Amino acid sequence: MFTDTHCHFEKQYYSDYNLVFNNAFNNGINRFFASGYSSKTNIESLELSSSYDFVYSTIGFHPDQAEIYKEDDIKNLKNQILCYKKVIGIGEIGLDYHYEGYNKEHQKSLFTSQLAIAQELNMPVVIHSRDAVQDTIDILNQYKVKGVIHSFSGSYEVAKIYIKMGFKLGINGVVTFKNSNLPDTLAKLSPNDIVLETDSPYLTPVPFRGEKNESKNIKFIAEKVADIFNISIEELSKITNNNIKEIFDI
Repeated sequence: MFTDTHCHFEKQYYSDYNLVFNNAFNNGINRFFASGYSSKTNIESLELSSSYDFVYSTIGFHPDQAEIYKEDDIKNLKNQILCYKKVIGIGEIGLDYHYEGYNKEHQKSLFTSQLAIAQELNMPVVIHSRDAVQDTIDILNQYKVKGVIHSFSGSYEVAKIYIKMGFKLGINGVVTFKNSNLPDTLAKLSPNDIVLETDSPYLTPVPFRGEKNESKNIKFIAEKVADIFNISIEELSKITNNNIKEIFDI
């Protein structure tokens, strides 16, 4: 059985959660980490984890919130972590310099304020980093935190830096894309370094690329990853679940 360690169960994308969960159960996925990234989606994540035994929450503010969040949002984030027992991590947080118009300093301020909470509460973090590798590494080195580098697709050299810092790499449908270099990077690493995720409803793996993603599609990611490491699906399941336990207090 597998865990989808990063999925966005937003109501605008999924009208029937029970159907999504049953589809996943039928494909060997039995646990879900609902990732929030804004005030609204954090609440949706908390509501889901409160309603289903097999759903856990990670909550935080994505870098695209850097221009609109308020200081009270950060205070409320800490209160939510303290009040909800099934919050297991702070994320999705980080830096994103991909699109024009971003403000580095605002993103860094939002990022560091959440890392400070993670360090204070000894909580793992789920890191979003796009076109911002060096700044991400430099900032993470200022805090005593561990966690997951979400949607990792970087080089072997960058992977080794993150792993040495105490992070696991979140591997999703990108590993199945024909133009992806990720399989070559993973082949130089160990299955002990990764966790599996979908990033639903995004990044749907082959053979359904282009369609709305669901947690059930972990199986296609797992099949590709098991092939890269030349191990069985059962062995990959065992290893990745142990990896999750190293990071998250479940």
